[in-house]
Amino acid sequence: MTKKYFDVAVIGGGLLGSSFAYGFGQAGLSVALIDEGDNAIRTARGNFGLVWVQGKGEGMREYARWSRKSADDWGNFSAQLSELTDHDLGYHQSGGFNISLDEAELQQYLRMLEGLKADAGEEGYEYELVQGRTLAKYLPGIGEDVAGATYCPHDGHVNPLYLLRALQEGFRKHGGCYLPLSSIDQIQPLKSSGFELSSEGRQVASCERLVIAAGHGSVGLGQQVGIRIPIYPEQGQIIVTERSTEQLAYPTNMIRQTDEGTFMLGASARDVGFNSETTTDTLQDIVRRCASAFPHLRSLRIQRNWAALRIMTPDGFPVYSQSEEFPGAFAFSCHSGVTLAAVHAQDVCRWVVDGKIPTDYRCFGPERFDVSTAN
Repeated sequence: MTKKYFDVAVIGGGLLGSSFAYGFGQAGLSVALIDEGDNAIRTARGNFGLVWVQGKGEGMREYARWSRKSADDWGNFSAQLSELTDHDLGYHQSGGFNISLDEAELQQYLRMLEGLKADAGEEGYEYELVQGRTLAKYLPGIGEDVAGATYCPHDGHVNPLYLLRALQEGFRKHGGCYLPLSSIDQIQPLKSSGFELSSEGRQVASCERLVIAAGHGSVGLGQQVGIRIPIYPEQGQIIVTERSTEQLAYPTNMIRQTDEGTFMLGASARDVGFNSETTTDTLQDIVRRCASAFPHLRSLRIQRNWAALRIMTPDGFPVYSQSEEFPGAFAFSCHSGVTLAAVHAQDVCRWVVDGKIPTDYRCFGPERFDVSTAN
């Protein structure tokens, strides 16, 4: 490959990295998107496709606000991306329901939402408790024994694989350079400024600014530029049914219907390291909970199931970092790559161009995990 120097290089071709690459291209920068290939641990495979606000941000008000901003920006973001690429993302912003199967589960969730509402203050935190016949009107087929659900008008859903395809195509249409089959293992800061990126001794690209968004591969890469990235894998398992004539107009926390008519069932989280194998007990638990919510699902055949390894941080919130030792190097990790895609492509890209993460967003830095010995 001819040696080339880019304004920005993004390491990681998943949802997170592709969102950044698309955003930089949209801003008119020369961009390289460096992708390991299909042998990479694709966290997007475990993404349920929710653009979700409700329930997010307990313990960090800024994350609740950040999720809401991105969800509100998603309409324009989706429209621009679809127009550019001529791809339908399967995006629907109709609001969403968080289903609670029993009263104890419902009351616990309501207490959390009330806490988030109190934290939001004058900004507000919209949700509505829906039960009984009213819930059945919105969610036909809901089980009679379901305690209730909360509705948030800002929630929605999208096909994450359609989104990934559109981001990468949009990136190319903006003149981006896609470099596949390149597993970066060495980052060499240059004397004046910028970075040289290599894979197994082969130079892949050089750049003025660097964004590390390589999922589980980010930890070792970040260390090379003085960035600590505290993440670990969390396994999630997903089930897809055959197509159904039943219609579910709203996404939920455990079930959503695709445009093709299949149902996706999920909501599992296991700490099993890098094991990506499905387990019978977890799949049975997913089916049990989802069939309790919607009994008609019992008549559908399961077409596929799989497990994937999501990104998780110690407190569940994103980690946004910049190198103090090597200015121009940034690293971003999160498990909400779909919800936050709009702000990543628009707002965060501007931070990188400006050369620093704004003070208001330093709360997402890894320093929050440092143990203080102060009294």
